Amino acid sequence: MINISDSLDSLIEELSSLPSIGRKTARRLALFIIKQPREKVEKLSQSLINVKDKIKFCKVCCNITEDDICKICLSDKRRKNIVCVVEDPQDVYAIEKTNEFDGLYHVLHGRISPLDGIGPDDIKLRELIERFDETKHEKIDELILALNPTVEGETTILYLQRLLKPLNVKISRIARGVPIGSDLELADEVTLAKAIENRVAI
Repeated sequence: MINISDSLDSLIEELSSLPSIGRKTARRLALFIIKQPREKVEKLSQSLINVKDKIKFCKVCCNITEDDICKICLSDKRRKNIVCVVEDPQDVYAIEKTNEFDGLYHVLHGRISPLDGIGPDDIKLRELIERFDETKHEKIDELILALNPTVEGETTILYLQRLLKPLNVKISRIARGVPIGSDLELADEVTLAKAIENRVAI
């Protein structure tokens, strides 16, 4: 195939390196960008630079923020004694969309995965333990572990349970089971087993 444009190929290459963006989608996005007015493209470019320059991690929960402490941690409408532990900032967005949780968060920025060379020191576990220092933070009564139901997620949960046992804090985990709107026959055995295990009285 003849190379039409080095700059276009370079843009396609960069876009296709993004998660969930294949080469075909990257080409479509690149051609869309070409059709846009220069001002719009400059605005997009500036937004990308602003994110890199301004976004940092909250000093309390390690979520992304533009300030030293994020708006969730600073809010007086949140319960400070309940902390939901998640893997990534996108998990915070997912839980916030439900409007059901009014506690705080702690973002680990990953999960323990020995096969990938990721150990406890490679994620934000030390920062989580520091939150139990009542001279600096309010008392935590419950930790909700909302990690993905994968081998690595389970490994991280088991590690956290052992690590936090001496602190006498209530540890719970989000229920797992059959999604609303799906058929039982389409659910795998593990999902069905967990749904039965996590059954609730009605």
